[in-house]
Amino acid sequence: MAPSTDSPTAHPHPGTALVTGATAGIGHAFAQQLAGRGHDLVLVARDTARLEEVAAALRSQHAVSVEVITADLVRAEQLALVEARLADRDRPVELLVNNAGFGLKERFLDNPIEAEQAILDVLVTAVLRLTHAALGPMTERRRGGVINVSSVAAFLPRGTYAATKAWVNSFTEWAANEYRAQGVTVMALCPGFTKTEFHERMDVTRGTGFLWLDVDFLVEKALSDFDKGRIYSIPGAQYKTIVGLTRLVPNRALQTLQSLGRK
Repeated sequence: MAPSTDSPTAHPHPGTALVTGATAGIGHAFAQQLAGRGHDLVLVARDTARLEEVAAALRSQHAVSVEVITADLVRAEQLALVEARLADRDRPVELLVNNAGFGLKERFLDNPIEAEQAILDVLVTAVLRLTHAALGPMTERRRGGVINVSSVAAFLPRGTYAATKAWVNSFTEWAANEYRAQGVTVMALCPGFTKTEFHERMDVTRGTGFLWLDVDFLVEKALSDFDKGRIYSIPGAQYKTIVGLTRLVPNRALQTLQSLGRK
């Protein structure tokens, strides 16, 4: 998957893609669409039964090879299993999709510190370690790619979740420029509100207005942007506008507006 700025990347054998958080939401949509493109898959999630169910469906629908790795990325020894698979030069991974994640409903001081640490472990540490494991073999082959699922929240001062996603954006932008010359494309996908299980798991009511994106549209646009070698993918005109506005308004003013909204 060599980067390109003008035309889509085309390879007769797209190779293996590894997707974390692959059994639901954005990760599942990535697995479906990548299988549709002909990628063999390595799916990572915590629920073995659900992993096997998704893998069986993808094998049947798309005639691709699907491996599964049961791993809770908060646990270092289980994260290491995924790192080892990415670093396996005899079974190369052409594309890593760092998608696993979750959010917390309460404000910072209302959450147990263990929950805040888990957010950091999954959204920062796992992204760092898995990207490191993947980039070594990719740069040696001078081919490959990483998609880090970030968030529009990265552009807003909204607590720990936004802070972790801001780190993902900064890390991704640096890696994209650092490794482009070695044939590796690195991109941050910044979704807005998306119709998945994410908000239900947080016990937050999911909306139905114009801000809510269809997950299949989101992933289709993300893969199109990745094929074009873009560093950021921000699907949806509404979210491109929001991100553009955040760059014009000081963070202090944005934080004040959010504080007023909570009163």
